[in-house]
Amino acid sequence: MEVANESTAKKPKRLTSVVWNHFERVKKADICYAVCVHCNKKLSGSSNSGTTHLRNHLMRCLKRSNYDVSQLLAVKRRKKENTLTIANISYDEGQRKEDYMKPTIVKYEQDQRKDEAFNLGSSWFDPERSRLDLARMIILHGYPLAMVEHVGFKVFVKNMQPLFDVVHNSTIELSCVEIYMKEKQRIYDMLSKLQGRINLAIEMWSSPENSKYVCLTAHYVDDEWKLQKKILNFLTLDSSHTEDMLSDVIIKCLMDWDIDCKLFSMTFDDCSTNDDIVLRIKDQISESRPRLSNGQLLDVRSAAHVLNSIAQDAIEALQVVIQKIRGSVKYVKSSQSILGKFNEIAQQQGINNHKIVVLDYPIRWNSTYMMLETAVEYRNVFHHLPELDPDFALSDEEWKRASSIVSYLKLLIEIINVFSSNKCPTANIYFPEICHVHIQLIEWCKSSDAFLSSLATKMKAKFDKYWSKCSLGLAVAAILDPRFKMKLVEYYYSQIYGSTALERIKEASDGIKELFNAYSICSTLIDQGSALPGSSLPSSSNDTRDKLKGFDKFLHETSQSQTAISDLEKYLDEPMFPRNCDFNILNWWRVHTPRYPILSMMARDVLGTPMSTVAQEFAFNAGGRILDSNQSSLPPDTRQALICTRDWLRTQSDDATPSSSHYALPLYVEAN
Repeated sequence: MEVANESTAKKPKRLTSVVWNHFERVKKADICYAVCVHCNKKLSGSSNSGTTHLRNHLMRCLKRSNYDVSQLLAVKRRKKENTLTIANISYDEGQRKEDYMKPTIVKYEQDQRKDEAFNLGSSWFDPERSRLDLARMIILHGYPLAMVEHVGFKVFVKNMQPLFDVVHNSTIELSCVEIYMKEKQRIYDMLSKLQGRINLAIEMWSSPENSKYVCLTAHYVDDEWKLQKKILNFLTLDSSHTEDMLSDVIIKCLMDWDIDCKLFSMTFDDCSTNDDIVLRIKDQISESRPRLSNGQLLDVRSAAHVLNSIAQDAIEALQVVIQKIRGSVKYVKSSQSILGKFNEIAQQQGINNHKIVVLDYPIRWNSTYMMLETAVEYRNVFHHLPELDPDFALSDEEWKRASSIVSYLKLLIEIINVFSSNKCPTANIYFPEICHVHIQLIEWCKSSDAFLSSLATKMKAKFDKYWSKCSLGLAVAAILDPRFKMKLVEYYYSQIYGSTALERIKEASDGIKELFNAYSICSTLIDQGSALPGSSLPSSSNDTRDKLKGFDKFLHETSQSQTAISDLEKYLDEPMFPRNCDFNILNWWRVHTPRYPILSMMARDVLGTPMSTVAQEFAFNAGGRILDSNQSSLPPDTRQALICTRDWLRTQSDDATPSSSHYALPLYVEAN
């Protein structure tokens, strides 16, 4: 718009914003206007109007111009005396005109979004993209949403890119949910196309306010034979959610993701989980998927959790002794003079140990083990420390028990480390480790010390409950390891069961054959076009199928009798693969899929079962898993969006960073 017969007003000294390099301030009567020097458009120029509307116009106007304004729109240099305070933040945007570079001719790309991008030198600034990048950063690193309101962050962004409007807390929350919905659809599409089946890990969390949560994580072997995991839901359980209702919550999530027909197993983090929950889920999900008749492969309990639980039994039984040792260690470490005397006595006793006495962190039971282990090695030094409080003195019997408990805990720590540090924890790695624990528990129960035998009996009773649910699944996974096959089961069962070992070995052999037959039937239906890979068998609720109930099994069995040898028989009869440290079982099955087409389908689902659900950072936690206060204070939907999306984005990062941890879990704080 042309502006005529208007007197030009002198720029006030405080017109420091960079936008005034592109506007001329004019005054007509008592009204001030800002006139664009590029298009002559007249906008409000009063001091009360601010400059946001001028900047917005400038972005639109510059899109129609041919000027490179990369320098003109840069932040002006601060004055040397400029300071930042929380109470009064000011930005000195003044910069001499001679500091600006002369505009050069550039070409604008018309495919950029209107009103959202313009050329700054060699890059395009897109406010929308920057907003989403900020949201992704917050999600990926677990930053609090409120960081966008922090003064330091605002200053940083202002200096980095003055054209980016720092969003409010509520706006960035919506952006995070927007990313979550987009990523959720991507995960949904991926799971719907998955050829194999899905194993669901179910973990309970809490907050400092004693709120309860359930985390549902899908574990599976993808079409490239890579072990994967995705957090599907992180649900808040309010006071109305009883344990009986947990099954309904889980089933609803399975159906929302449309994976109820793909479910192969469920792994619970607690061996004491109500069995009724599992039964209700079994009753409501598809009953025609490949599984064992007793459903044992469906119900799995976390191995690391049961080992943690029996370790807690050992520590609890030795609590009085631990308190005495803890007091002794505190005394030794109370001053340099006492510690020096302690080391002097150690040398006199001929103890050339480079370990130093350490105080434990009670909620991390592996630290209690380290304290006990070191104290046992220095037991004679503690005994000869004259100033030691008599209340902390241990009898020979107590030292003997402490030494025995140390050996118990050492075994459990070694095995949990195997589970938690493995970057590809396929189900086959658990059987030999769990069997070793079983054998040791049997030996510990034979102790002549009534205290130790009573403790071992309590630990074994808890272990036996776990073993009754998971032994067959563990054995099947071990049999599918071509380095061991049935031989590993025979080796361990002979030590565990003695005279009844043959019966137990036959149970494992019959179990894997039964599961293989179920997969063979499913494979036959796929060949006939009656079912799709990764789906369940046709439902028996169909009238036509009801009349022919059992026909598919009959057809498979009669057909098998005409076949020379099945996949399973061929696999078991052939020589075992040599043992070596670089063996990758998933890669082996990928390569041998053409040779064992049906058995490889079964192996993919079995090996993808999470036999343990604990990450390395939580492996020795004596308390429950607890969210930090930032996460627990969020609305339930936002909390779920942040936790799930963080897992999905970090998994993408892990693909590009092989050294990254396999697990990506919600933010965690130690339990007191």
